[in-house]
Amino acid sequence: MQAEKTAVILQSNYIPWKGYFDLVNAADVFILFDEVQFTRRDWRNRNRIIVGGEPRWLTIPVQTKGKYNVAIRDIEVVGANWAIKHWSTVRSAYAKAPFFARYAPGLEDAYDRAASETNLSPINRVFLAYLAACLDINTRFADCAEVPRTSADPTTRLIELCQHFGATRYLSGPAAKNYIDPEAFCGADIELRYADYTGYPEYNQNTQCFEHGVSIIDVLMQVGPDARTHLKSMQRDGLLEYHGQT
Repeated sequence: MQAEKTAVILQSNYIPWKGYFDLVNAADVFILFDEVQFTRRDWRNRNRIIVGGEPRWLTIPVQTKGKYNVAIRDIEVVGANWAIKHWSTVRSAYAKAPFFARYAPGLEDAYDRAASETNLSPINRVFLAYLAACLDINTRFADCAEVPRTSADPTTRLIELCQHFGATRYLSGPAAKNYIDPEAFCGADIELRYADYTGYPEYNQNTQCFEHGVSIIDVLMQVGPDARTHLKSMQRDGLLEYHGQT
């Protein structure tokens, strides 16, 4: 009997929130899907941290003028000063946080390394690798470019990626319900499940109104190694919404 293997296929995001790392943790292989179109005002090049008790955007400046339908992996960054500015903001925001001293050196190093990159995708990967290590997540990161695309159909592409990496289960974010064809997954004998982002625990965030939708950096700075307990994937099937296939 084939051992179960879970794949997640998702675009790279900048310093993502805890839900993103729940998907990383729940996967045996996490396939970065940066062949798809870059979307403006999305999570690919920006995220939020808590500054002075309020969420504030950190946005990597990218070149999009005149570049329509450009893949995420082809998006170029404008200048390198963004990394200095972002680290300065993070440092100021969390200097008094309980676990700032624990994570500051590694995070500063990640910003230094990211500053030398000219494209968005490798920048995101620098932070994904560092933050996953902070959470003791050892999931393999793979690149969709490893697998030649044979179809323009979105679901077919997901299935061929799953098959290439030997996945028996595909775990998706809930937004993909709008376009995924579940029957195609059933026909390919791949179990389809969706993440459930409800019911996350709160922690001392130093805000008047708790905000779940901020970077995992906020969780790490406030609760340290206990950040793992704020991932629903640490509970058996705690993240999964069963689709109904066997």
